[in-house]
Amino acid sequence: MKERDRQLVERDRACVWHPYSSMVDAPPVFPVVSASGVRIRLADGRELIDGMASWWSAIHGYNHPELNRAIAAQLQSMAHVMFGGLTHEPAVRLAETLVDITPSGLETVFFSDSGSVSVEVAIKMAIQYQAARGKPEKQKLVALRGGYHGDTLGAMAVCDPVTGMHALFNQALTKHWFADRPKVRFGDAWNRRDVDSLTRILEERHAEIAALILEPIVQGAGGMWFYHPEFLRTARALCDAHDVLLIADEIATGFGRSGRLFACEHAGIASDILCLGKALTGGYMTLAATLVTRKVAEAISDGGRGTFMHGATFMASPLACATASASIDLLLSSDWRANVARIEKQLRTELEPCRGMPRVANVRVLGAIGVVEMEQPVDMRVVPHEFVRRGVWVRPFGKLVYVMPPYVIGAEDLSRVTSVICEVVSAP
Repeated sequence: MKERDRQLVERDRACVWHPYSSMVDAPPVFPVVSASGVRIRLADGRELIDGMASWWSAIHGYNHPELNRAIAAQLQSMAHVMFGGLTHEPAVRLAETLVDITPSGLETVFFSDSGSVSVEVAIKMAIQYQAARGKPEKQKLVALRGGYHGDTLGAMAVCDPVTGMHALFNQALTKHWFADRPKVRFGDAWNRRDVDSLTRILEERHAEIAALILEPIVQGAGGMWFYHPEFLRTARALCDAHDVLLIADEIATGFGRSGRLFACEHAGIASDILCLGKALTGGYMTLAATLVTRKVAEAISDGGRGTFMHGATFMASPLACATASASIDLLLSSDWRANVARIEKQLRTELEPCRGMPRVANVRVLGAIGVVEMEQPVDMRVVPHEFVRRGVWVRPFGKLVYVMPPYVIGAEDLSRVTSVICEVVSAP
């Protein structure tokens, strides 16, 4: 490493706190100077094949000319203007597109800054909806064990309180109800007993529950777990039967990652509230959206306070909205289904050898998601170096070594990623 780059790392360690890390004995960081396509270029000249799509958001790869043009064009008119009392074409166009492409019935769009905040918005909508209908006692939510919905306080409260990463804050968080994690895997034979825990909670506690929140089909950061679509279909029916809203957190699964444009489509259902983020702008900038049915939006607007009290300085940023529209246009005009199916087939074939390795507990694949689950947590002081040394960017967490590549990754590059995963997880 050159002296200039070494100094950058030292400056970073002196004053920058990275996500999910300690300021004492911090894991390694690698200086990046550019990124293009599926390659990240480090300051020392090495290139890494990106297996993470920048935490699952850069679905088109980096430095894409169409997205670059969209940003440049929007900059010519305005980068940002407040959204209170004003509107603009990029926001309206994006909202119309989201209403058009998401599951039926979601007709109103509320923009926010990040996935976690979109969940906060969804929770507030659910509670205010119930209060507006004369049911202020419905203040609680039910969530699933193994779920993850973000790192802000409201979102933390509906993450798994035991196996999640927020146990330290449990006494400060609102107490909600948690149903057992779905046990039947995606693709396995359905067992109707899988919904017993959720059924029991809703039957006994529905009078105080405003909504069920879940990640449809794929539980992401809580364990990369893929579950049977029938669980989701039954959950939808249970919510209807018990006057409980269904919130679908598709922040990680939206825009094709699971093999369907939205994971709810695997079960053929629509939620009452839908959270989107991550790939919304193709990984270019932060933006999220909470979609809601007209029924919920009008109930909130007509009853009680009559105003939904949430907003943000950078809500519906024109720059972010224009980029998001360009990203969605790019996705829908591409053969994304074939690309995701190709990635899925290749991941199944090339990660399968890991299944028989001594320290590997499980291997699973769905859409453009490949997971090698280890028996013990990986050493984050060592493993990232091993991937970088081999020219690949994969960042494990906990026991999970996983890959969520950009959809544009080629077969040769993906083979390099999977072969390096096999090498790293097989090392003593």
